[in-house]
Amino acid sequence: MEWSFQTAEDLAAALRAGEVTSAELTEEAIARIERDDKAINAICVPDFDRARVAARDADQARARDEDRPLLGIPVTVKESYNIAGLPTTWGIPQHRNYMPAEDAVQVSRLKAAGAVVLGKTNVPPGLQDIQSFNEIYGTTNNPWDHGRTPGGSSGGSAAALASGFGALSIGSDIGGSLRTPAHFCGVYAHKPTLGLAANRGMVPPPAPALPVDLDLAVVGPMARTARDLTLLLDVMAGPDPLTLGVAHDLTLPPARHERLCDFRVLVLDTHPLIPTGSAVRAGVNRVADALVDGGARVQRHSPLLPDLTEAAVLYTQLMFSSSAARFPVEAYEQLRTLAAGLSADDRSLDATRLRGMVLSHRDWIEANSRRELHRHGWRQLFAEFDAVVCPITPTPAFPHDHNPDPRERRIDIDGVAYPYLDQLVWAGVATMPGLPATAVPAGRSPEGLPVGVQLIGPMFEDRTSLRLAELLEQKIGGFQAPK
Repeated sequence: MEWSFQTAEDLAAALRAGEVTSAELTEEAIARIERDDKAINAICVPDFDRARVAARDADQARARDEDRPLLGIPVTVKESYNIAGLPTTWGIPQHRNYMPAEDAVQVSRLKAAGAVVLGKTNVPPGLQDIQSFNEIYGTTNNPWDHGRTPGGSSGGSAAALASGFGALSIGSDIGGSLRTPAHFCGVYAHKPTLGLAANRGMVPPPAPALPVDLDLAVVGPMARTARDLTLLLDVMAGPDPLTLGVAHDLTLPPARHERLCDFRVLVLDTHPLIPTGSAVRAGVNRVADALVDGGARVQRHSPLLPDLTEAAVLYTQLMFSSSAARFPVEAYEQLRTLAAGLSADDRSLDATRLRGMVLSHRDWIEANSRRELHRHGWRQLFAEFDAVVCPITPTPAFPHDHNPDPRERRIDIDGVAYPYLDQLVWAGVATMPGLPATAVPAGRSPEGLPVGVQLIGPMFEDRTSLRLAELLEQKIGGFQAPK
């Protein structure tokens, strides 16, 4: 039997039943990577020797009647996580030889749960692109069409999952970096509630791995089924043992409902700042139809929805303020000069990004205060709804575009060109207020490319969107291996 595309849940059952060993699963995964990854380039840092040792250890542990959530299951890890003995570069050439001394918290949790780490997956430089390519490791291709991107910045992880290179992966998300690759590659991902999963050791080199509370950014699971997402989130969730974990234990509430017919869902397919392409709109409608057919209460409009234009502006200000915080002084001063030259009437997202990169602390506090008003608006909305279904980006996977200046790139939406970075607005719907969002497959485009949507849920009620994802998987299907 071929195991490479089996779910983590099924692999765990087979391992418990003695139908397969971890050593056999690991060898099959390594063989597939060595055979197929030349064309995909998802696994940028293999760790096969240590994976074989970990697999043997897992089999010995099982022989002693030990059982852990991921015992013996092959997985991959996004390159940006520290793993002792492997380079952590974030795709930045000057850090190609940086070698951290200890594992990131989430890598430690994977290993403690018994997972077998096959290696690291590719990323864009500094994790700052919707693609996954860099000078050190090259370009990762979409398994469905090698001329297209798998997305970013967790594109290597999504491509690995779609190619059968391990059953699970872990990534991170601030601009859709979990959700967009899942959408482009036809797999599942979950952006947890902000602060739910500890991020220590997912840090740009050579910065020390300190327990800091990041703004907007989260770490989270990727898988080929919704149930596997939940399995992995349960391993990842919880505070850092060096900070809140000293006093706090995590108890996530159960999903609000177990049956599709009990869910109340708001469905969105239009954004005031960018069109939704026909293929993605069809995916949203496919999910909406499945919800209606399953008896869910579905609405297309609600006065409770926070203003999406203001939300996009706030998200852009907060995210680009963070992204420019470590820029060299000379570069920062150049940005200040450019921002000062903008017309006061220029309210484009390009102008908002530039202003955001030089945001004063006073203006950041104001933006943060407005974010809290949006969070309160979402709490009111989720008193009437259980989830919001909406796009992740306006299009399926787009062709590779390595223009070094993202401001010169364009995204083609049904034959019309739009600024490349404007496609981030849908990711920001959940990211700006810190809400959980689950990316699920929603069919194929006319060209045969995967299309996904996101299910946004109430803060710290991550199990609600995950359960809805599971029910939709049963209703409309889920992952399919690329032809």
